[in-house]
Amino acid sequence: MGELSGWFEKVRGVLDVPIFDLGGKPFTLWALVYIVILVVALFYVVGKIRVWMAEHALARTRLDVGARQAVATITRYVLLLLGLLIILQTAGINLTTLNVLAGAVGIGVGFGLQNIVSNFFSGLIIMFERPIKIGDRIVVDNVEGTVVEIGARSTVVLSNDNINIIVPNSKFITENVVNWKYNDASVRFKIPVGVAYGSDVRKVEKILLEVAKSEEEVLEDPPPVVRFMEFGESSLNLELRAWSTSAIDRKGRLISALNFAIYDKFREHGVEIPFPQRDLHIRSGVVEVKNVGG
Repeated sequence: MGELSGWFEKVRGVLDVPIFDLGGKPFTLWALVYIVILVVALFYVVGKIRVWMAEHALARTRLDVGARQAVATITRYVLLLLGLLIILQTAGINLTTLNVLAGAVGIGVGFGLQNIVSNFFSGLIIMFERPIKIGDRIVVDNVEGTVVEIGARSTVVLSNDNINIIVPNSKFITENVVNWKYNDASVRFKIPVGVAYGSDVRKVEKILLEVAKSEEEVLEDPPPVVRFMEFGESSLNLELRAWSTSAIDRKGRLISALNFAIYDKFREHGVEIPFPQRDLHIRSGVVEVKNVGG
């Protein structure tokens, strides 16, 4: 027992060796080990609390998934801040002695960490104002997909190719963002159609409406409509406009299905789909034709 006690005394003697002075007080190796262990434990416990809040405690409320994640994430930041302050105080560090260090960090932020700070505060703005939420279909900076995670620095967007794209949060504050589900999940799709001159456009209109109404993902209200857009160079240009709520995440599938159905119906009813044509007029002169074959 005496040997074990002596061994502990030696370890404690090593840990009590001062590393440097902080505000006139020695900062020991023991204080460093204490802070590291508690900080790791703090991050682990707070992470568990965040998951519990988002998936269990707040799941019983009327908040949607995005709101639950936002509240849980903000709570995590608050707990981390409070926990770090308590750990530093209990480790014997007077926070007033860190003013110089805070000033140095401020200079570093001003010169080298602008993007990190910008993304962090942009993340807080996103969580409070909620211009985008988890589950929203968005387009930003040529990136299109579904929001699956909103973090402190970045947001994860899942594309239709099952690729996770990490977008800095500042993009959602400084760039134009298209949110397909911001207020209403109903979206209007436009399918341009060209038919040959001489076609019965009223008949074409009827065919396009029949095609739209036969598609399950097209809404009955608002009803689909057909617009005669213009007299083109080689075709009469119309546009089928149809609404859907279920095809936002896979609008390419809906447009493709409608195009296939339109093509089949046009063939069935003898409606001609034109191709570009040009008339060549020779005003004067002689065109010489030579046989260059062997």
